[in-house]
Amino acid sequence: MSDNTPNVFIVDDDLAVRESLSDLMDSVGLNAETYASAQEFLTRYTPTLWGCLVLDIRMFGMSGLELQDELIRRGALLPTIFITGHGDVPMAVQAMRRGAMDFIQKPFREQELLDSINLALENGSKIRASELERQTVWQQVESLTPREREVMDKIIAGKSNKVIAADLGLSQRTVEVHRANMMEKLQVHSLADLVRVITHAGLDGTEHQVYSNG
Repeated sequence: MSDNTPNVFIVDDDLAVRESLSDLMDSVGLNAETYASAQEFLTRYTPTLWGCLVLDIRMFGMSGLELQDELIRRGALLPTIFITGHGDVPMAVQAMRRGAMDFIQKPFREQELLDSINLALENGSKIRASELERQTVWQQVESLTPREREVMDKIIAGKSNKVIAADLGLSQRTVEVHRANMMEKLQVHSLADLVRVITHAGLDGTEHQVYSNG
């Protein structure tokens, strides 16, 4: 299946469970991929995958919790739903603290699982859109000239064109030109837009006071 399609990735070492869940996904029109082990899923995993992960917490070899840890280490953005037995609830709570979206106890109602999956797919879509926006901003920032990047950083720091000109030894008109070019490349129309997209992209780790030009 295409990495551009949201999928339900089912990881369980029980063949009957995999087949049952795959049939359930098919019955409601959801794409599903099944894996017999965490290691098998990791051979398929790429950062471009999106959808959600339905994961058995106890498996031979790498456990569900260990797979969760590995995906966190890789910066995966897949919302995760754990399938657990009654005695696995403490582990499921631990998984939730590490960012899992939900855990479903066996035996579970099909609708309960489907509701959780649909919510996970909705959240996954929002996460994907946010990540694509962040990557776009990074690419746009990389297109700036060194001087445009300097001007951008000082604008975000709350400095006026006049102060920036003095700091960089430029005329105020030259700063205004660099500022206009920078805003056009980043496709923003106001200082508030600029701060929002740069902060969202993780390019600015502090809050700055905004001043009007002077």
